[in-house]
This record gives sequence, structure tokens and C-alpha cells, in this order.
Amino acid sequence: MNPFYTTYEHIPFDKITEADYEPAMMKGIEEEDKEIAAIVNNPDAPTFENTIEALDCTGKLLGKVTEVFFNLLNAETTDFLDELAQKMSPILSEHSNNITLNEGLFQRIKTVYEDHAADHFGRLNAEQKMLLTKSYEGFVRNGANLPDEKKEELRKISAELGVLSLQFSQNKLKDTNDFFLHLTDMAELEGLPESAIELARQTAKEKNMEGYVITLQAPSYSPFLTYSARRDLREKLYMAYNTLCTHKNENNNVAIVAKIVNLHREMAQLLGFNTYADYALAHRMAETSENVYQLLYSLIDSYMPTARTEVKEVETLYYAENHIDPATLSADDARRFKPWDFSYYANKLKESKFNINSEMLRPYFELSKVKEGVFGLATRLYGITFRKNEYVPVYHPDVEVYDVFDKDGSYLALFYCDFHPRASKKSGAWMTSFKEQWKEKNGTNSRPQVSIVMNLSKPTDTKPALLTLGEVETFLHEFGHSLHGMFANTTYKSLSGTNVYWDFVELPSQFMENFSIEKDFLNTFAAHYQTGEPIPQELIDRITASRNFNVAYACMRQVSFGLLDMAFYTLTDTFETSLFKFERQAWSKAKVIPEVEGTCMSTQFSHIMAGGYAAGYYSYKWAEVLDADAFSLFQQNGIFDQATAQSFRDNILSKGGTEHPMTLYKRFRGQEPTIDALLHRNGIK
Repeated sequence: MNPFYTTYEHIPFDKITEADYEPAMMKGIEEEDKEIAAIVNNPDAPTFENTIEALDCTGKLLGKVTEVFFNLLNAETTDFLDELAQKMSPILSEHSNNITLNEGLFQRIKTVYEDHAADHFGRLNAEQKMLLTKSYEGFVRNGANLPDEKKEELRKISAELGVLSLQFSQNKLKDTNDFFLHLTDMAELEGLPESAIELARQTAKEKNMEGYVITLQAPSYSPFLTYSARRDLREKLYMAYNTLCTHKNENNNVAIVAKIVNLHREMAQLLGFNTYADYALAHRMAETSENVYQLLYSLIDSYMPTARTEVKEVETLYYAENHIDPATLSADDARRFKPWDFSYYANKLKESKFNINSEMLRPYFELSKVKEGVFGLATRLYGITFRKNEYVPVYHPDVEVYDVFDKDGSYLALFYCDFHPRASKKSGAWMTSFKEQWKEKNGTNSRPQVSIVMNLSKPTDTKPALLTLGEVETFLHEFGHSLHGMFANTTYKSLSGTNVYWDFVELPSQFMENFSIEKDFLNTFAAHYQTGEPIPQELIDRITASRNFNVAYACMRQVSFGLLDMAFYTLTDTFETSLFKFERQAWSKAKVIPEVEGTCMSTQFSHIMAGGYAAGYYSYKWAEVLDADAFSLFQQNGIFDQATAQSFRDNILSKGGTEHPMTLYKRFRGQEPTIDALLHRNGIK
């Protein structure tokens, strides 16, 4: 029996084989086709119950298998899964199109929509109204009103986009894994902290090599750029990372980027929009490209002067330490300050100013203690508790599973945590769901199963996993997303948890990052992994004092990514120019360090090419305005104030996409957000 055909409480990873996915997906497609046909052929007049609610309940088997398949494709892929994804992507796209372009189904949805619109949706509650509106507009936005020949064109575009997005991600993972820096001379390790050396030694051991290996995975790459005194090796590693998928090999993404951008534009214009950004933003808080640019340009105006000062300070230190007079250098002199110098000398500057660096903090951020702190924070705010479950099967030995219980003792969620990098996992960090939350007809609340996947520092042969403060922030960020999923309490799965406007989804995650430098939070868990001594107060004071070090530079970096994203997706004509030139022009207003010839971000920019953030990368900064404003209320009432936390849970975390996000936010905050709290937090004014 195929495990996906059985009823199970948790995913039987110990029973699922690679051979199970394809037949289960095909059977799931067949079952959903029958469910759709039953709705379309229902002889009764279309109603909210027999059409809209019925549609929300379709596809359970297909959802069950695809949620597992695509999550593993990102977290624990194999050549077989990669090939199967390429095969199934157009089939799944065609199936989706068969639903959204089903004329009979759309007519029933349209009938229900117009019937309820006639009395201003007065017979429906807020969640029902949102489901109806989302269903109707979703079909329209997916081509239901198009003539037949244009529907066929749309089918081809969406199928091709699905394949290209997969190929983009697979190429990036392969190119990332193909490069490593093999070092055999101790002199090549000059400047590296013990933790980085030990990781490099262990990585070499895993590859059956002598010496030390540095990879492009974050726990290896970032410390090397920050601490290595070998400028030549920093350059080599930097160039490898920043030229990913640009080389003349099978992993090249240059042409794929152009195809993805052009297909998005063609799809939007087919649907009556001028640009893809117009199409995407119609269902975002920002609403228009003009509003996005207004945010990005206002951030440039506010932060750029400080960012230039920050970079100038680092650059000045570089020239001073190397006894170089920049006035004597030609434009192409190799001794000029370069991007691979920034992290190294910025860290030196930070140490000189605040006597702090990330390595000083690692001993106090042992992963098991950080887990206690993060879980304990949720307990303190919301009363929920976590109990490790050793019996639920996992897809990799690194994965841990927890049962989560609400403050009244009732079952809340199943929570998977996947912490460390490996060759089979894509880079970055993300939260996902193996199962959404919804309510059954009999009132049973079907609870969610959520997962956070990260690439945090691994344990070594001699030390447990010791994290940087940045990694603690990453953990808090993804945990914030997971709370959005765990607290979901909606009737319909398509409105549950993180199924919200794209520029609202980062609020719960970025909100949690605020706690990372709060001394009252750090004091709950940060203790030396060997002695058990709590983190010294003066070290916490240094963390707090350094919180805004290079904050404007970091802001401009994020804004530059947002500008690049918007430049691609506000195109009205075919993208056929040089990708490298286009990229430089697109983000030039936010750049504070000159780029190096041959580097390219777009070929590895998974967020906007394969991750759903197309015309949406600005949402990180949009949500940062929200999270700073929201956290200011906690600072006002007390950062552990349970009444404020309960309001945040009731009005935002549990509501999913049941109402417009600004309605939810104002219900929590009592007002619309302003940029003031963000500027104050960053010390800009």
C-alpha cells in the first residue's frame, strides 16, 4: 500500500519511498478531477456551500503528497527527486490550469459571487466573504475570463514557468555544491577563529580530504569573509559566490533569468495588466508600483547619507592598516578597496568600537540552549509549551520534532526543526507546512504540522553547535513564521496560517527578531556552553551598543535587492539586454560599494526567480516598518507583556488571511504604522 493512500497522524517518512511520489500525485490528480466534476455537475443551484466551500475541500490527497515532495525537494533532495520534479511540474501545472480555466466551475463561482455581491455580502461572515472573494478573483487572475485561445497561451506560460523555476533552483544548488576551497597550509587559515578552522577540518574529513575545506554554505562562507587575513583567498571565495550560475556550464542561469522575467510579463499582459508588478501588487498591501518605489526611495533618502559614512569608515581603516594612500591609486589598481574587504575590515572596526564580534558570543549560544530560549520566549508570551517527540519519523537524522501544546493543555501543532546545512539542502532558511490548519464540518479543529529549515552552524567532533548572534536572529525569524502557522485558527485551509498578503507575511517573523538583543530575553538562556556561566551583563551592553553598527549599509543592501526585483517586473517590453548591465543600472541608486566586473546577483536570486517573491522582495522592508511599529507597543507595555502578546496572537497570528492585513494590524495596534519607529530603532533620527 502506498503510504500516501493511508490515513496517518504524522508523515510516515520511514515508509515513504521515492517510488511512491509519482503514482500518489497521479492518483491525487485523478481524485481532484472527480471532485471538481462533482461540483460542476451538481444539479442544484450554485451556493456558497456546494461550490465555494466544496472547492476549498478538494485535492486532499494531492496536497498531502505534494507538500511532502516539494518540501523534500528543498530540504533533502536527490537526483531522482530532481528529475521527477522536472517531469511532474508541467503535469501539475496543467492540472492546476484545468481547474482555474474550467468554464463550468468558474460560472458557478461567478454566480455565487454576484449573488452575494448584490446584497454587499451581508449573508456571509468576514471569513466566508474573504474565501468567496479570493476564489472568484483567483480564477479571474488565472485567466478564467480569457477567450479560449488565450487560455491555451496561459497554460503554456505557466507550465514553462514551473519548469524554469525548478531548473533555476537546481542549478543554484549544484553550482553551490560544485565549488570548494581546499586548503592544506596553516598559513592559509590566518585570522580564522577556532570554530571556523574546526568546521573546515570536519568538512574536509566528510569529503575524505586532507587539510581544510571552505564551502559556499553560509556557516563556512560568512566567517571566512569576516575573519580571513588572506585577501587573495577572500577574493577567490567572494568571486565564486557572486558568480554562481554565470559560468559556461550546465548550471548557467543567465538565459533562464531572461525567460522567467519575460514569461511573467507575458502572463500579466495576457491578463490585462501593463506589467507583472501591476498584476502582483493588486493583491498586496502596497497595491501599486508607485507605493513600492515611494517606500524604497524614502529609505534611500533617510539611510543613504549614513550608509556612505559607514562604508567610508571601513574603507579608511582598510587603507590605513595597509599603509595605502588611495589618492595615489589608479582606477584599476588591485590595491583599491574591494567588496571582499568589507566584511573583514568592518569586523575589525566593530571590534575597535565596541570590543565585540560574533565569535565572542558563540560560546553563549549553544544550540540546545538557544532552543530553550526561543521556545521559552513563546511560553512566556503565549503560554504554549514544547515536548520533544522521539517517535515521529523524520526525513533526515538532523531533524527534530516537537509536540506543541496551548496554554490550556490542548494540542496545538506538530513542529519539525531542521537546523544544519548539507549538500542535499538548498541554502538559506525558511518555514513551511506539511499540513495546514482547518476546521472540519463537525467542528473538529484539524491542527497544523509546520517546519523550519535552516543552515545553522553544525556541531563538530569536539564542540556542540555554537551559533552566532546572526544565526540566533535567523532562528527567531523562522520561528516567528512557525508561530503564524501554529496559531492558525481559521475555518478554511486556503486562508490559514501564512496564507496572507505577501508583504504582510514577514511581520510575524521580523517581529521576533527584535528580541535577539533584549537583555531580559538573553538572560533567560545565554550561558557559556562549558562553564554554565550566564552571559556577562557588560557583553550584553556591548551587543546593545553595537546593534546599529552598519545598519544603514544593511538597509541599502536590502533596498538594492528590492530595486532589482522591481526593475525586472515593471518591464513593459521584452527583456533582452545584458543581464549584468541591467542589474547594475537597476540598483545603482542604493549601491554604496562599487561592483566587480563579472559578478551577478540575478542568477542566484532565488527569492524572485523561483521562490514566489517576484515583484515582492520589497516586502522585507515593508514588513520591517510594521515590525518596528508593532514591537514599539511591546516596549511600551513590557517586552513579555502577555496581554499585548495575546492581542498580537488574536488579531494577527491566528487570523491568517481571513481579513485585509491592514484591518488586522489596526485592530492590534490601534493605528496604521508609520516609519518613525524603524528610524528610531536604527538611530537614524
